[in-house]
Amino acid sequence: MPAMLRSLETAVPATTLTQNEVRDVFAAQPGLSRLGARLVKTCFDGSGIDTRYTAVEEMSLARHSDNPVFFDAGSGLLLSPSTKVRNELFATEATKLFVDAAARALAACEGVEAADVTHVVTVSCTGFFNPGPDYRIVRELNLDPAVERYHLGFMGCYAAFPALRAAKAFCDADPNAVVLVVAAELCSLHVRSSNNPDTIMGSSLFGDGAGAAVVTARQLPPGAPAIRLDAFATTLTPVGEDSMAWNIGDEGFEMVLGTYVPHIIEEHITGALEPLLAGSPAFASGRHSDIPHWAIHPGGRSILDRIETVLGLTAEQLLPARDTLRRYGNMSSATVLFVLKHILEQDPGREDEPICAMAFGPGLTVETGLFTKIAPGR
Repeated sequence: MPAMLRSLETAVPATTLTQNEVRDVFAAQPGLSRLGARLVKTCFDGSGIDTRYTAVEEMSLARHSDNPVFFDAGSGLLLSPSTKVRNELFATEATKLFVDAAARALAACEGVEAADVTHVVTVSCTGFFNPGPDYRIVRELNLDPAVERYHLGFMGCYAAFPALRAAKAFCDADPNAVVLVVAAELCSLHVRSSNNPDTIMGSSLFGDGAGAAVVTARQLPPGAPAIRLDAFATTLTPVGEDSMAWNIGDEGFEMVLGTYVPHIIEEHITGALEPLLAGSPAFASGRHSDIPHWAIHPGGRSILDRIETVLGLTAEQLLPARDTLRRYGNMSSATVLFVLKHILEQDPGREDEPICAMAFGPGLTVETGLFTKIAPGR
């Protein structure tokens, strides 16, 4: 059998951020210029986001701490902890999300037990620790200590694609392989007040969350939701290397998210899809809208707007991406797994249905995938 994504589950932290409330906090920070204040309102109000989630409990306006580190709810001040402090919280809180999402994915995969897992692939770009999340998943879920473990670190928003591509390669090489893919990001650890447009944009978009998938080529009980992993492709746009980046600073990680990114994607998205669709005669020469499902990483509302227009997609085809953005924000590498889960949970058709998936990241890198949502009973 081909490699199949047989379960897909997500997890978010307990603390909810309401976009309007967060906007008002950022707009009230001392040192913010008049231009900075206008940018805060513009970015937050135009984000297409209602709520996000954070692992930083202090960020809740309802929570007051005697010794605040990230946010002082009493004074309304955003604080500036060191990168070390932020990373220590990552090690604690990201582990919870990695393990939670992984446990949910295994529990949801009929016919697969923890003892069956042969490979673990973890993904994150918002923190580091070692022994890392791959190790913690093996220990916490009592997986076989001989499980092969791989961690993809600091790749950015597109990193779920290399992880799924690796899972497919493992399953193609060994039909008995069971691969657990888990992406978890705590983007909110790195928010800060600033007059820098890139920083303001990042503060308006990013949230925390995790997604986990079980990928295998084993014959499993029919009827369960499944997505066949058919093909992947990677490309770099000819411009944009300096427009999207992710750097480590003294007070957290620093996002470079240039305002020209939506224009770059608009100009080059059609060409970026060509290597993927060239191998599929059914779609290579047809309209993009002929592909029924689109799992697009919602890097921001303006990016989705440009893609919808350039590719001629319908509002319904963009719904999974827009709904994910509205409810969760941009969770970096984990986000496209939320979008795929949205598609997987839609009412199934009587026939297999193609999915085109894509994500963007530093470089500018464009990762794409052509998948198939398998009809019930197959």
